[in-house]
Amino acid sequence: MKIAIASGKGGTGKTTLATNLSAFLSESEKVVLADLDVEEPNSGLFLKGDLVLEEVRYKMIPKWNEDTCTLSGKCREVCNFNAIVQLGPRILVLPELCHSCYACSELCPSSSLPMTPQRMGVLKEYKINDNLTFVESRLDIGQEQAVPLIMQTNDFIDLNFDNTTIKLFDSPPGASCPVIEVTKDVDKVILITEPTPFGLHDLIIIVETMRELKKDFGVVINRYGVGNDDVIDYCNREGIDIIAKISNDRHIAELYSGGDLIYDKVPAVRDELERVKSYIFSEGEGM
Repeated sequence: MKIAIASGKGGTGKTTLATNLSAFLSESEKVVLADLDVEEPNSGLFLKGDLVLEEVRYKMIPKWNEDTCTLSGKCREVCNFNAIVQLGPRILVLPELCHSCYACSELCPSSSLPMTPQRMGVLKEYKINDNLTFVESRLDIGQEQAVPLIMQTNDFIDLNFDNTTIKLFDSPPGASCPVIEVTKDVDKVILITEPTPFGLHDLIIIVETMRELKKDFGVVINRYGVGNDDVIDYCNREGIDIIAKISNDRHIAELYSGGDLIYDKVPAVRDELERVKSYIFSEGEGM
């Protein structure tokens, strides 16, 4: 079972929910949590464990071979991402735009664009306890694209953890390509929001995205008690399940700010995670 925790905006509590939910579920289930917010992963601030694996990850980028190139222009024509530029007698490759699709390399009539590895980040695996594994991928500074590293991390999870393990994914914020990559193959999505105008605005965007992907999803309201009831009214109008509500509590904020998990110290949070667990194991269809 694959569960993504996403939101339309940053700072709503994805990591808070992901880390506490993974630890809570690991009391009775095998769980792996993958932090796929690879541009700024921070789940590791709350989950302390032993490092068992560290791998440098690479993406494949074409490298121009001037000696064999016939300047046919085919590479430039087939690149949908404008990563190949022909300037007179020279071919320029723009790695920041390349999506590693291999089209230019495979279709070059003189095989003058062999694909070569370029470092993009690091993947680490931690053992938190007997039931909980944490996987973190971190994009190198200066790398433009998060999707290739997210793809490789997903492949790593599929290869190393079988179907008896609950797979939780801490998604990037927003509703752009990295979020699509995280959520496209999951079984359910938990959308976390806050009861504010900004929270509602971005919840609407991510709801529309999940509906376009035909995903089963529900909503968790974080910092419940601030703002107004517009998020609740929206969910009721749209027939969206509100799975849980985590109260706006100073004690929770203090624990979070200190890098501590909260579910084992705040009984009300454990109760709400029980609701999330029931949603995960339910058979109902989403919106």
